[in-house]
This record gives sequence, structure tokens and C-alpha cells, in this order.
Amino acid sequence: MASNAVRAQVAAKWQDSFARLNRSEPGISGLMAFSDAWTLATEFLKPRDLNDLKSRRQYDMRRVRMAFDIINKCRRLPVMMEVFLEDLHKSQHLIAREVESHMNLYSENSDPEIVRALISRLVEWYNAWKPPAEQVVLSLGQTIISAYTLAFQTHLFSILPASFARGVKSLVAATLLDTASLSSDHRDSALWHAFDTLSLIERYETLTTSVGYEYIESHVHETSAGVWSEPMLPKLRAWMLEKIVPWMIWPFARGATNAEEAKTMMQGVGSRFDFHMHKTLCDLRTKEIFDIIVDFPDSVPALHDLKECLQRVDQRAELVQSLRRANRKRLLHPGADTKDILLQYVSTIKCLRIVDPPGVLLFKVADPIRRYLRCRPDTIRCIVASLVGDGESGDSLIDDNEPIHPLQQPEVENYADPEWTPEPVDAGPDFRANKTSDIISTLVSIYDSKDLFIKELQVLLAQRLLALKDGNLDRERRNVEILKIRFGESALQVCEVMLRDMTDSRRIDQHVQSQKPSVMHPTIISRHFWPALEASDMVMPGQFQTLQEQYAKEFSTFKPDKVLRWHPHLGRIQLELELDDRTVEADVPPLEAAFIELFSEKNTWTVDELIARVGTVTRSAALKALGTWVGMRLLKEDSENVFRLLSVAEDVTEDPAPKIGMTVGLWEELPPVISVQQQQAEQMRVYWKFIEGMLTNLGSLGLDRIQAMLKLAAGYDRTIEQLASFMEAAKREGLVTVKDGLWKLGK
Repeated sequence: MASNAVRAQVAAKWQDSFARLNRSEPGISGLMAFSDAWTLATEFLKPRDLNDLKSRRQYDMRRVRMAFDIINKCRRLPVMMEVFLEDLHKSQHLIAREVESHMNLYSENSDPEIVRALISRLVEWYNAWKPPAEQVVLSLGQTIISAYTLAFQTHLFSILPASFARGVKSLVAATLLDTASLSSDHRDSALWHAFDTLSLIERYETLTTSVGYEYIESHVHETSAGVWSEPMLPKLRAWMLEKIVPWMIWPFARGATNAEEAKTMMQGVGSRFDFHMHKTLCDLRTKEIFDIIVDFPDSVPALHDLKECLQRVDQRAELVQSLRRANRKRLLHPGADTKDILLQYVSTIKCLRIVDPPGVLLFKVADPIRRYLRCRPDTIRCIVASLVGDGESGDSLIDDNEPIHPLQQPEVENYADPEWTPEPVDAGPDFRANKTSDIISTLVSIYDSKDLFIKELQVLLAQRLLALKDGNLDRERRNVEILKIRFGESALQVCEVMLRDMTDSRRIDQHVQSQKPSVMHPTIISRHFWPALEASDMVMPGQFQTLQEQYAKEFSTFKPDKVLRWHPHLGRIQLELELDDRTVEADVPPLEAAFIELFSEKNTWTVDELIARVGTVTRSAALKALGTWVGMRLLKEDSENVFRLLSVAEDVTEDPAPKIGMTVGLWEELPPVISVQQQQAEQMRVYWKFIEGMLTNLGSLGLDRIQAMLKLAAGYDRTIEQLASFMEAAKREGLVTVKDGLWKLGK
């Protein structure tokens, strides 16, 4: 049983509530008025089905306002808000049905306009169910509006399917594509207002931003891919201002009252879009960097774009890795010609100096190329040929318009220099020591010593001098003078002697011809100052031998203290062959001339007989020489290795297939001067006995130990890389084996 005090307390509260609801009206008339007002207000606020026309009812707004006023005076508006939110929850299935209907249609045809229609419809539902603020603002203000909005959006977001996000993305992309169209401006404005009403902008802000990113990527690739002859960054920036910035105003600067306010609101996302544009162009140029270098200098504008992008986007490491991968795949392999590798290397130097003037990127990219070129046997020859203008094609490693400078030596840090700057943060430990600005100095620095280039220069000059036909030495003198500037006069002294020998040879020949005219004009050189020539035991037969003896006799009269040593396998001979029905003129090497001279003795010879008469020549060289005359229709191979002179030309009824080992036609070759690699190989054979003795007495040795001991031998000046190449060659011949870096004699 309740106590009297409790009864009294309940009775007091009951009387207080009754008085508040009845409002001092007689009887219960006030309570009845409150009941009618509550019924009208709740019916007015109750969510209705927009698709049901019968549910639409017209209300007397004066009575509605009076009802809300009564409820407000009775302080029951908070309770009414709870009832309204409960009714809202019970009516959410109507929106779910609407969403499902539209999204099913979108799944069938993927038309973004269906999503636009759905969003517009959802705004209609939102506005239809929204409590009229003028009726409830008296007491609760915006509280009920905020609660309604939160409840509506919470339920809406819970029922939206995954395909809705895809639809929103396609719809946003459509607004971006239509930015330049004035007719779409009104529709897009309404759409973004609907997004704002439903808070879809905040929910799908990342998705909206991704649309901008993807559109920028698509435009950059479409307009800039493969376009290297003009700068693209100014055009892309202008496009961003024309296309992207106007579109950004709706989602990211809504509510701005003036241009400055809009600019401030878009600053963050605008900076991200600008960064993404630079990054996309940087990624594209990084992917194309190998072809950009191939296209240099036409691709200079693309290099300047890349330089500016790298200042904004820190992707220097990605650029280095991309170019190194492309070089390994497309350049540094046996199928690439050494001249092409050198041309690409020189272009890489010039291009990366534009992109990164300090040279850090070049240092990182060039290292694999330099190591690969160091292993190629013809690298030095290609560089030297370019130095003297002897390239096989029109491409040159150096620009003829560039001033000629001496070879640059690695710079030493001068910390007292007021203009000294520290190395870049991503520079390697050896960066400063390898940085040179001259192209030729960079190429020569591939090797540890310039002596190899000097020797190769001597070999190449010897070949060019011995191949001269008109005796004009102006070009060679000019080349030597240029090389003196680069390498120094002392290094080119031997070349000076070679040029002097050519001048003296002409003077001697003129004197001999004045004493006794001869059709022979030999080149006389100093044996000790010229590179070694390939030796041969060939003997010229018949009239050629007579001419040699006569010329040597006259030379001995003029130079009694000197003796001629002939190299009959070198040079060219101009012949006039008189046959029974024709006269043939030919300019051929000595071996071809020797063979055709022998056919003046008899008409038929075997290959073995010809070789026996001219001395020691290889069978392939003999067949090659005979093939020249067969191609000129002066000889015919009657049977295998048996050739007959055609004194009378035969009718050619068919073109027989050339025999193996024969080459039809004329060719010109440089005189067979022994190359630097061949000379080094011969010299290294001298030191093999030293190496063999070390490995016999001391057992397994490392390459460093072998090199250190060889330096004690007189005249040894090879680098450890050259020693390693020699040891690898010895290993292939089975002379030595290697395990864990230790070399030992083979079994």
C-alpha cells in the first residue's frame, strides 16, 4: 500500500499536468482542445506516400498554426518530435521502394540520367516530409529539422546499394564532360544543390575527387602521349583553368559569395588537382624517356616539361629506374651495335643535363652503360672513329659546332670557393669525382687510362694513311691537330712521325721515278713508329716480283743505309688485262693480282697449285680472291677447285649460284693493321708464364693478388679489368678455373 505522502505527491503532479493541458478552461474543455490539436498536428506531420494521390490532403493552415500553438503552450512539442520521428521510421519503406526501382533500371542500361532522376526524387521525398519550420520554430527552432535530416539521411544511406556509388561517379563524370555547355549549367546547378540537400557531397567527396583525377589523367594521356616537340605544361594549365576550375565551384566552393572566397575554398583541392596533373605528365614522360632520348634534340620541349614536373613531383628515383630498365631491355644487349649504344649514351648525357643540371640522375643512369661499353671490344674504335670524323653513318658522337677543349680531369673540391655548393642529397659517394661537362671527356673517362685511346688513334690513322689513293694528307693533318688539343702534343708524337713518313715516302718515290720510271708507287714507312702490320709470307709472282726488285735496287742507291722490307699482301693494284676478245681494267688487292698473273702462264689451275705458288695464304682468302675474277667473268670453275681462264667471253645463259666461300664483286678494305685488342692479347701471352708460375707455386690466388705481383714485372701496365678479361679467356681454353673468386690452374 502506498503511503499518504506518495498519494499526495502523485495527486499534486496529476493536478499540475491537468492544469497545464486544460489551461484553466472550465471543466475539461481545455483538455479536449489539446486532444484535437494533438490529432491535427500529428496528422499534419505524418509522412505521406508521394505516389498515392489519395493521401494528399489540404489543411487549413490557420487551424494548424493554432494547434501547434496549443501544443507549444502545453510544452508537449518535444514529445511530438519523438512521435514524428517514429512515424518517419515506419514510413522509410516508401523510400526504399523508390531507390530499388530506380537502381534496378540503372543496372539494366547504366544510364547516369536515371541516377539524376533518383536524386531529384529523393529531394522531393525529403522536402515533402520535412516539418514546416514556420509551424514549429516557436519553441524547438532548428532542433526538429536537424533531427529529421539526420534520421532521413541515416536511413537513406543504409539502403543505398553498392551500384549507387558507381552511378554517382558516372553522373559526376557527366557533369564534368558538360562543363563547357551553357545548356547544362542549370541542370548541373540543380543537381549539386540536390547533392548538398542530401549531404551526398560530403559522403562521396573522395569519389568526386577521383572523377577529377581520372579526367585529368585521360586528358593528359590523350593530348601529350608521344608529343615531344612542343611544351605541354602551358597548354595543360590553360585547360585546367578552362575546364576543371569551373567544374570545381559546384562541389567544392558551394556557398561562396565572391571570387576570392571561392578561390580560398578551392585552394586545397585545386592544389591536389594541379599536383596530379604534374604527376600524370611526369609518369607519362618517365615511361617514354627512352624514346624521348632517341628523338633528341627534337624532344627538348618534353625534357623541359619533365624538369619542371620533377621539381613539383619527387619522382627522380622512378625516372632513374625506368630508364635503367629500358636501357637493359632495348640497348645493353648483344644485338645492339656499339655505335648505336654510344649515340644513345651521348644523347642520354645531353638530355639528363637538361632535366638535372647537377648531373645526379646522369651519374646513376650512366653507370650500367659505362660498365657495358667497357666490356665491348670495339668501343674504343667507335669513339676514336668519331673523333677523327670516320663514322660509318651521318650520325656523330660530337657536334662539329662545339668548341674543341682539352680532356677534362675530375674536379677536386675547393671548399674555399665562395660559390661552392654542397652535393645534392641524392648524390652517390663517387658523384663529384666522375662529373665532367665535356662529351669527349665523358666518353674517354669510360676507361681508366687514355693510353688505350692513343694506341687506337695510331692504329686508325695508320689504316687511313695506308688506304689513301690521292696522297692528300690535309684531312689527316687537321685531325691530328684537333687531337693534339684534346690529348696533348706529347701523346700524338707517333702520329706526327706517321704523317712525316707519308710525306717522305712521296718524296722518295718521286726521286726513284726520276731515276728510273716505274708503274709501282710503294708507301715507305718507319717500322718502329707504326703499329704492327699483319705478317704474311706471300710472294708476288712474275712481273710483280721483277718490279719490286727493280724498285728496291733504285731505293738502295738513294738510301744506302736503309733496306726495304716488302709487305706484298697490302695495297691496291690497277690492272689492264688484254684477252683475245676484250680488254678489262680492274683495281684489286695484291692476292687477286697474283692469281690472275699466274693465269698468264697457263689457262687452268687448281686452288692448291695457286696457293703453293704465292706462298702461305688461307684457303678462304684464295677462294675469295678467285671469286672476284669469277664475278667479272674472267675465270670459270670447271669442276670443284679447278679454275680456267676465259680468253674468249662465254655467253651467259644462266646465273649460277655462287660457290660457298666465294664473294662476287669488288670491295675495299682497310689495310690489315693489328688492332689494339690483338696487340694487347699478344702482349698478355708473354705474362702467362708469370701467372702460371704463381698459380703453380702459391696455389689459388685472387685477381687482386695476381695483379699486384704482375706489376713487379717489367713493362706490365694492364688494368685489373684487362687482366680479368685475359683470365676469362684462359678459363674458356681450360687453362685455369675459378671458384669463390680464387683462380687456380686447370687440370
